[in-house]
Amino acid sequence: MKLKSIIVDDSSMQRMAVAKLVNNHPHLALVAEYSNAIEAKNGLKNHDIDLIFLDVEMPIISGFDLLEALENPPQVILITGKPDYALKAFDYDVTDYLHKPITLARFESSVKRAVAKYEQMNRVDEDEEHIFVKSNLKKRKVILNDIKWIEALGDYIKLVTDEANIVILSTMKAFEKQLPAEKFLRIHKSYIVNLEKIEKFNSKNVEVGGRQIPLSRNKKTELAEALANV
Repeated sequence: MKLKSIIVDDSSMQRMAVAKLVNNHPHLALVAEYSNAIEAKNGLKNHDIDLIFLDVEMPIISGFDLLEALENPPQVILITGKPDYALKAFDYDVTDYLHKPITLARFESSVKRAVAKYEQMNRVDEDEEHIFVKSNLKKRKVILNDIKWIEALGDYIKLVTDEANIVILSTMKAFEKQLPAEKFLRIHKSYIVNLEKIEKFNSKNVEVGGRQIPLSRNKKTELAEALANV
């Protein structure tokens, strides 16, 4: 397992030094290097990245500015020559903070932390059913039991979980085929629900997580039978 990584630093010498450390590490794969935050932000749209080595002190747009501009940033290890940025760094939920000049031991400690965090974030128990979906150019692992319902959005569908709403390019019909029929039921042309998440229902709606979801008239009997077998 290797974390797909990028380096963002305006100093070519610093990029070269960090790239050498990344390329020599067995758990890292260097995908790209960027000399400024604008290039990095555009590059992140085209690459599925696990880890950013990010310089704080860059002209015009700083490392902190870049973090604020990213909606769903991957893990970040900040690099800076000023130790007084450390406290501010952790306000951004970064994985670690490296002070220049970077030592090999400190670098390896940061990567070890990033690998552990990655494994924790992506751990799925063997007995938990899951699927992989592609959202925002990233492949994501979704535990089926975490899905509350699926909602049609034109050419897309939205998976609603407690943690997030995941939008993917798919039809309801195609996605329904990936789901176990004993756990999920299409109760309306625009909705599939997790049977185990239904709290109550009547002739017109089912309630899931406090949300009223429409129930097609011809699906009421099928829903009642399906719930009896859950």
